[in-house]
Amino acid sequence: MQRRYVTIDVFTARAFGGNPLAVVLDAQGLSSSQMQSIASEFNYSETTFVLPAAQPGNTAHVRIFTARTEVPFAGHPNIGTAVVVARELEATGRAPIDSFTFEEKAGVVRIRLLREVNAVVGAELTAPQPLAIGSSVSVEDAAACLSLAKSDIVTAHHAPQVVSVGLPFLAVELASREALRLAKPNFAAHERILPLLGTDAVYSYCRGASDQELHARAFAPLDASIEDPATGSATAATIALLASLRPERDAEIAWHVEQGVDMGRASLLLGRTQKRDGVVHAVHIAGRAVPVMHGCLDVPSV
Repeated sequence: MQRRYVTIDVFTARAFGGNPLAVVLDAQGLSSSQMQSIASEFNYSETTFVLPAAQPGNTAHVRIFTARTEVPFAGHPNIGTAVVVARELEATGRAPIDSFTFEEKAGVVRIRLLREVNAVVGAELTAPQPLAIGSSVSVEDAAACLSLAKSDIVTAHHAPQVVSVGLPFLAVELASREALRLAKPNFAAHERILPLLGTDAVYSYCRGASDQELHARAFAPLDASIEDPATGSATAATIALLASLRPERDAEIAWHVEQGVDMGRASLLLGRTQKRDGVVHAVHIAGRAVPVMHGCLDVPSV
């Protein structure tokens, strides 16, 4: 049986930048094992499968697979899938669409489409879950995960900390852009430390010209992704954590996050946190996306 697919580069305005994603359309009838095999074949950080929504009023049910496993939520898969689905629908003559709701394992993900000259060029998602703060680790363990010295780890704002708005990451602040450039994953340290924390990935970042400007890198070798060019779910969780630590009780804060630069796939993620009565009640991640390839998969029958 054949299934249509589109690949799209996310969090970039040009092809061959950002984070590539494969979107499998018309995925109804595929088994979970077939979806996993297809995701492994693409070997991107994630592949999505678009299915009919279970609840009336929602746009679609979206399943997200890495090359090794299914995940409940991820950032660039939502942005890229929204752009692909919107373009597919509008190519059939549908009136312009403003928003989508995707059903995912982590909950309903609300998405606002971004347009230029009537064309869909990107999207903004709202994280499906509130900020959850998990375990912290020692400076020594964080440094080991990133192959850095202890002096490269910053703890003035928060300890190396597991955070999630739908998918958990170990967030680690670094002292400088140079430390971020030198970071690389230590597989043995990841294997020793991360599973006990309930995560398989490290999101490292440093401050830029302002506290709302971040430079980031994300490593997940335990999930077959040595480095991820753009990690919307980790960015969302991290800026939610940083917003929660700020003194303002009521504020909407814009964030500018660059990722993927050190691996040659520059990505730009635009964040927005909304805080009320001292609590972050919503976190959003936006970015552009550029379709790259389309075709058909020949899926063996089971």
